[in-house]
Amino acid sequence: MQQYLNEIYEEIKQTHLTGKVASYIPELQHVDPSKFGMFITDVQGNQWHIGDHLDLFSIQSISKAMTAALVFSIMDEALWLRVGKEPSGSSFNSLVQLEYEKGVPRNPLINAGAIVMADLLIDLLNDPVPDYLNFVRKLANDGSIEFDLNVFESEKKTGFRNIALANFMKSFGNIHNDVDDVLDLYFKTCSIRMSCKQLADAFLLFTNHGFHKNTGEQILTVSQTKRLNALMQTCGFYDEAGDFTYKVGLPGKSGVGGGIVAILPNKYSVAVWSPVLNAKGNSEAGMKALELLTTLSGHSIF
Repeated sequence: MQQYLNEIYEEIKQTHLTGKVASYIPELQHVDPSKFGMFITDVQGNQWHIGDHLDLFSIQSISKAMTAALVFSIMDEALWLRVGKEPSGSSFNSLVQLEYEKGVPRNPLINAGAIVMADLLIDLLNDPVPDYLNFVRKLANDGSIEFDLNVFESEKKTGFRNIALANFMKSFGNIHNDVDDVLDLYFKTCSIRMSCKQLADAFLLFTNHGFHKNTGEQILTVSQTKRLNALMQTCGFYDEAGDFTYKVGLPGKSGVGGGIVAILPNKYSVAVWSPVLNAKGNSEAGMKALELLTTLSGHSIF
């Protein structure tokens, strides 16, 4: 596995990236575009890494998979009364689709769906902000994980489309709590800072049938894990999920901070970070690195 990573690293270094770092969230545009890191951990505890795998970055929409896992672990199938299970086929912050479908988001991995998840967490948790952070820390087995409050404030000041999405769903009755409280939690979940190592460790949950690798605790049932993995496969990359499935062949989730996490069930989880994004909002080098990984190793779900 380390040999594969070394080959990937050399090829990525020679690749001319044509995209740009995220700029619609002002705080993210200051990230060094040359950064690249990758970390793999398997269910036996083996680890392999290259590059800036310990650097912290804003995980953004990667958080949506963990948010959905927390809500699903509490509500089970009742979750799907508030959000769908279908790929969006449009941009991650589309208003048009929401109007057509009367305020019910296509899935929990797009912005509107994750805002509904935040609304549900306010009802389900005693103290939603610290409770959510503690859940992420538990998954990663790392109590040092924190919110990036600079990113949070930056998103809160400029998140006009997300504010519109929340209010639009409120008008259809699919947001039950105060919109400001819901968005506060949503923006905080997106602002969490993690490294490739921490993300790969956290996503072992999805590799390991819902069991926490370190404690043995069953956080998700086998059935719930299977269903969330299916959603990551079909919905985890905005309107580029089909292309990711075609090229990489692993369930995963991306974020506009430049991170991508993917899993091979029963085997390993892998996180990659490169902040330069393609036109769809996914890490350009990250997509290529994961395609190379499954090509070189011959491992995918297909």
